[in-house]
Amino acid sequence: MTARISGRNAAPARVECEESTISDHDAHLLRALHDEHADALYTHALRLVNGDRQRAEDLVQETLLRAWRHPESLDPRRGSVRAWLFTTARNLAIDAWRRRSTRVGEIYTDELPEPPEVVDETERAVEAWTVAEALNRLSPSHRDVLVECFYQGRSVSEAASRLGVPPGTVKSRTHYALRSLRLVLAEMGVTG
Repeated sequence: MTARISGRNAAPARVECEESTISDHDAHLLRALHDEHADALYTHALRLVNGDRQRAEDLVQETLLRAWRHPESLDPRRGSVRAWLFTTARNLAIDAWRRRSTRVGEIYTDELPEPPEVVDETERAVEAWTVAEALNRLSPSHRDVLVECFYQGRSVSEAASRLGVPPGTVKSRTHYALRSLRLVLAEMGVTG
Protein backbone atom coordinates (compact mmCIF):
# COMPACT_ATOMS: atom_id res chain seq x y z
CA MET A 1 0.00 0.00 0.00
CA THR A 2 1.49 3.31 -1.04
CA ALA A 3 0.29 6.24 1.00
CA ARG A 4 0.79 9.93 0.49
CA ILE A 5 -0.26 12.53 3.00
CA SER A 6 -1.38 15.72 1.34
CA GLY A 7 -2.11 19.04 2.97
CA ARG A 8 -0.54 18.31 6.35
CA ASN A 9 -1.71 21.63 7.84
CA ALA A 10 -4.71 22.17 5.59
CA ALA A 11 -8.18 21.65 7.03
CA PRO A 12 -9.52 18.94 4.66
CA ALA A 13 -6.31 16.90 4.61
CA ARG A 14 -6.61 13.39 3.23
CA VAL A 15 -4.43 10.31 2.88
CA GLU A 16 -4.56 8.90 -0.63
CA CYS A 17 -3.97 5.17 -0.98
CA GLU A 18 -4.10 2.80 -3.91
CA GLU A 19 -7.27 1.22 -2.55
CA SER A 20 -9.21 4.25 -1.28
CA THR A 21 -8.98 7.64 0.32
CA ILE A 22 -9.31 8.16 4.06
CA SER A 23 -10.03 11.34 5.93
CA ASP A 24 -7.61 13.29 8.10
CA HIS A 25 -9.48 12.03 11.16
CA ASP A 26 -8.95 8.40 10.12
CA ALA A 27 -5.30 9.11 9.36
CA HIS A 28 -4.91 10.64 12.82
CA LEU A 29 -6.49 7.52 14.37
CA LEU A 30 -4.15 5.26 12.39
CA ARG A 31 -1.15 7.29 13.50
CA ALA A 32 -2.33 7.09 17.11
CA LEU A 33 -2.86 3.33 16.77
CA HIS A 34 0.64 2.96 15.33
CA ASP A 35 2.24 5.19 17.96
CA GLU A 36 0.56 3.36 20.84
CA HIS A 37 0.93 -0.26 19.72
CA ALA A 38 3.59 -0.57 16.98
CA ASP A 39 6.60 -1.14 19.26
CA ALA A 40 4.90 -3.84 21.33
CA LEU A 41 3.43 -5.37 18.17
CA TYR A 42 6.88 -5.42 16.52
CA THR A 43 8.40 -7.17 19.54
CA HIS A 44 5.58 -9.71 19.47
CA ALA A 45 6.02 -10.19 15.71
CA LEU A 46 9.77 -10.76 16.12
CA ARG A 47 9.03 -13.66 18.47
CA LEU A 48 6.47 -15.07 16.03
CA VAL A 49 8.97 -15.11 13.14
CA ASN A 50 12.02 -16.25 15.10
CA GLY A 51 13.82 -12.92 14.95
CA ASP A 52 13.47 -12.26 11.21
CA ARG A 53 13.25 -8.45 11.20
CA GLN A 54 11.94 -8.13 7.66
CA ARG A 55 9.13 -10.60 8.27
CA ALA A 56 8.32 -8.91 11.58
CA GLU A 57 8.03 -5.53 9.85
CA ASP A 58 5.80 -7.04 7.17
CA LEU A 59 3.69 -8.65 9.87
CA VAL A 60 3.24 -5.36 11.73
CA GLN A 61 2.35 -3.57 8.50
CA GLU A 62 -0.20 -6.22 7.51
CA THR A 63 -1.72 -6.24 11.02
CA LEU A 64 -2.15 -2.45 11.00
CA LEU A 65 -3.58 -2.65 7.49
CA ARG A 66 -6.16 -5.16 8.76
CA ALA A 67 -6.97 -2.81 11.63
CA TRP A 68 -7.56 -0.01 9.12
CA ARG A 69 -9.77 -2.23 6.97
CA HIS A 70 -11.81 -3.43 9.98
CA PRO A 71 -12.15 -0.44 12.30
CA GLU A 72 -15.14 -2.06 14.01
CA SER A 73 -12.73 -4.57 15.53
CA LEU A 74 -10.98 -1.76 17.38
CA ASP A 75 -14.01 -0.74 19.40
CA PRO A 76 -12.90 -0.86 23.06
CA ARG A 77 -16.33 -2.27 24.00
CA ARG A 78 -15.40 -5.44 22.05
CA GLY A 79 -12.20 -5.96 24.00
CA SER A 80 -8.61 -4.82 24.17
CA VAL A 81 -7.28 -3.28 20.98
CA ARG A 82 -3.79 -4.61 21.70
CA ALA A 83 -5.16 -8.14 22.20
CA TRP A 84 -6.91 -7.93 18.82
CA LEU A 85 -3.71 -6.71 17.17
CA PHE A 86 -1.59 -9.46 18.77
CA THR A 87 -4.13 -12.15 17.81
CA THR A 88 -4.30 -10.86 14.25
CA ALA A 89 -0.51 -10.81 13.98
CA ARG A 90 -0.34 -14.37 15.33
CA ASN A 91 -2.95 -15.57 12.83
CA LEU A 92 -1.11 -13.86 9.96
CA ALA A 93 2.17 -15.46 11.04
CA ILE A 94 0.54 -18.90 11.15
CA ASP A 95 -0.99 -18.39 7.71
CA ALA A 96 2.39 -17.33 6.29
CA TRP A 97 4.10 -20.33 7.88
CA ARG A 98 1.50 -22.66 6.36
CA ARG A 99 1.98 -21.13 2.91
CA ARG A 100 5.75 -21.52 3.13
CA SER A 101 5.55 -25.10 4.40
CA THR A 102 3.47 -26.19 1.41
CA ARG A 103 6.04 -24.82 -1.07
CA VAL A 104 9.24 -26.54 -1.95
CA GLY A 105 11.96 -25.21 0.32
CA GLU A 106 14.66 -22.94 -0.94
CA ILE A 107 18.19 -24.23 -0.85
CA TYR A 108 20.94 -21.87 0.22
CA THR A 109 24.52 -22.66 -0.68
CA ASP A 110 27.81 -20.87 -1.09
CA GLU A 111 28.69 -22.98 -4.11
CA LEU A 112 27.67 -22.13 -7.64
CA PRO A 113 25.72 -24.79 -9.50
CA GLU A 114 27.68 -26.79 -12.02
CA PRO A 115 27.47 -25.33 -15.51
CA PRO A 116 25.38 -27.31 -17.97
CA GLU A 117 27.21 -29.65 -20.26
CA VAL A 118 28.33 -28.02 -23.47
CA VAL A 119 26.80 -29.82 -26.41
CA ASP A 120 29.35 -30.45 -29.10
CA GLU A 121 27.51 -29.88 -32.37
CA THR A 122 30.31 -31.57 -34.30
CA GLU A 123 29.89 -34.76 -32.32
CA ARG A 124 26.12 -34.62 -32.82
CA ALA A 125 26.61 -34.27 -36.57
CA VAL A 126 28.98 -37.24 -36.67
CA GLU A 127 26.51 -39.34 -34.65
CA ALA A 128 23.65 -38.39 -37.00
CA TRP A 129 25.76 -39.25 -40.03
CA THR A 130 26.76 -42.60 -38.49
CA VAL A 131 23.15 -43.55 -37.70
CA ALA A 132 22.03 -42.49 -41.19
CA GLU A 133 24.77 -44.64 -42.74
CA ALA A 134 23.75 -47.59 -40.55
CA LEU A 135 20.09 -47.15 -41.51
CA ASN A 136 21.04 -47.20 -45.20
CA ARG A 137 22.64 -50.61 -44.67
CA LEU A 138 19.35 -52.10 -43.38
CA SER A 139 16.73 -53.70 -45.59
CA PRO A 140 14.07 -51.26 -46.87
CA SER A 141 11.32 -52.85 -44.71
CA HIS A 142 13.43 -52.55 -41.54
CA ARG A 143 14.54 -49.02 -42.36
CA ASP A 144 10.96 -47.90 -43.12
CA VAL A 145 9.58 -49.20 -39.83
CA LEU A 146 12.34 -47.49 -37.80
CA VAL A 147 11.87 -44.21 -39.63
CA GLU A 148 8.09 -44.29 -39.07
CA CYS A 149 8.24 -45.27 -35.38
CA PHE A 150 11.35 -43.47 -34.14
CA TYR A 151 11.99 -40.53 -36.46
CA GLN A 152 8.41 -39.67 -37.34
CA GLY A 153 7.15 -40.51 -33.83
CA ARG A 154 4.19 -42.53 -35.05
CA SER A 155 2.44 -45.17 -32.97
CA VAL A 156 2.44 -48.81 -34.05
CA SER A 157 -1.07 -48.51 -35.49
CA GLU A 158 -0.21 -45.29 -37.37
CA ALA A 159 2.97 -46.83 -38.78
CA ALA A 160 1.03 -49.96 -39.78
CA SER A 161 -1.52 -47.82 -41.62
CA ARG A 162 1.16 -45.80 -43.45
CA LEU A 163 3.20 -48.90 -44.37
CA GLY A 164 0.14 -50.97 -45.32
CA VAL A 165 0.97 -53.87 -42.97
CA PRO A 166 -0.71 -55.26 -39.83
CA PRO A 167 0.34 -53.82 -36.42
CA GLY A 168 1.87 -57.16 -35.41
CA THR A 169 4.17 -56.97 -38.42
CA VAL A 170 5.28 -53.48 -37.41
CA LYS A 171 6.13 -54.77 -33.93
CA SER A 172 8.14 -57.74 -35.18
CA ARG A 173 9.91 -55.67 -37.87
CA THR A 174 10.81 -53.08 -35.24
CA HIS A 175 12.30 -55.77 -33.02
CA TYR A 176 14.39 -57.28 -35.81
CA ALA A 177 15.29 -53.88 -37.28
CA LEU A 178 16.72 -52.69 -33.96
CA ARG A 179 18.68 -55.93 -33.65
CA SER A 180 20.05 -55.48 -37.18
CA LEU A 181 20.86 -51.82 -36.50
CA ARG A 182 22.91 -52.78 -33.41
CA LEU A 183 24.87 -55.30 -35.50
CA VAL A 184 25.54 -52.78 -38.27
CA LEU A 185 26.67 -50.15 -35.75
CA ALA A 186 28.96 -52.71 -34.11
CA GLU A 187 30.45 -53.52 -37.52
CA MET A 188 31.06 -49.78 -37.97
CA GLY A 189 32.92 -49.69 -34.67
CA VAL A 190 30.22 -47.91 -32.65
CA THR A 191 29.86 -49.28 -29.13
CA GLY A 192 27.61 -48.49 -26.18
